[in-house]
Order: sequence, then structure tokens, then C-alpha cells
Amino acid sequence: MNYILYAAVIFLASYLVGSIPWGLLIGKLYGKDVRKEGSGNIGATNVTRVVGPVQGKICFFLDFMKGFLPVLAVIILEARGFIPNHSSFRIIAMVAPVVGHMFPIFLKFKGGKGISTAAGGILALSPPACIGGLIIWAAAFLAFRYVSLASILAAIAVPVLATVFNYFNWWVLPVPVQVLLYILGLAAILRHLSNIKRLLNGTENRFGPKKS
Repeated sequence: MNYILYAAVIFLASYLVGSIPWGLLIGKLYGKDVRKEGSGNIGATNVTRVVGPVQGKICFFLDFMKGFLPVLAVIILEARGFIPNHSSFRIIAMVAPVVGHMFPIFLKFKGGKGISTAAGGILALSPPACIGGLIIWAAAFLAFRYVSLASILAAIAVPVLATVFNYFNWWVLPVPVQVLLYILGLAAILRHLSNIKRLLNGTENRFGPKKS
């Protein structure tokens, strides 16, 4: 099997994993269509608003694992010699689930923003950067109660932290992986442009109990 075929198989498998619309499926279990209520997003935040906090946490975990498991699988397959050791395979395994979440084949390519899924992939590639990003997300969310603002700040922080860790040789990543983290951070910001506009004009919804 040549490089292109390996890359294609990894991308397809990872993309299909990322395309699983856990938020929609969880909502359906409770008679809700999260695409038609709340923000209309299939992510954990809207599942929390529309269905409930426990279901939202489950959705976050499942979306997170969509990013984590493909990268982990590639790392294990490389370590055991089933596929060549090549950094690009890990990059593909990280990008494809995020693409799948944002543009899922099962929902006519209309999905979520991919933050949770990207975080899962980052954890597999660079645990320190992911943990740092999660800490920043939590601090920003607790301080301001805006999920969008917390996600944007975390998206900015993760690649910066990865660069800092590389500089001090705490967790060295190949240059292509570092570049990928900046690209994903930029993509996350672009996916939140409407939220940024609402934050600037003061109309963004704070996270809290669903209003009756």
C-alpha cells in the first residue's frame, strides 16, 4: 500500500468518524431536533440548552472522542509497524474528523463548529497544549459565561502554547503539526465570526438555564 492510499484510507475513516452527529442523535433520543431549537447547532452547548446538562456533557465527550480516537489509532498503528511512521498521517487523522464534524456527510454537509472534536485531536498530539487550552477555556467561561468567547480564546491559546512548549523542549512537535494547530485556530475563529459580531455589539447569549 503506497503513501497516497494510506493517506486516503486514514482520511476517509477519520472523516466518517467525525461525521457522526452525536448531538442530533442524542436529541432524537429525547424527542428533540437540536437543529430546530436553540442556536440550531449540533454541538454540546446547544444540546445542553435544548435537552439538558447531562446530555450536553455526554455530547461533548463523544464529540471530543471523535477527534481523539483517530489520531490515537494512527499513533498505535505506526508504533506497531502496520503503517509507516509519518507525521502527515497524524495530521490527516486530526483534520479529517474536524472536517467531518463541520461538514458531515450524514447531514448534507451542515454540521457544527468542531471545537470539541479539534480538542480531542490536539490532546492526542500535544496533551500539554490541549490541557492548557482547556484551562483557558474554563477560566474564560467561568469569568464571562460566553461559550463562544471561551472557545475563541482557547483556539488562539493552543497553538501559542504548543510553540512555547516546543521552544523549551517540553513537548516537541514537528513543524507541520505546529502549522496545523495555527490553521485550526484560524478556522475556529472564522467559524465564530457571527459570534464575534454579537459579542462586539452585546447581543451574544450568555450560557445559562434555558428560559421557559
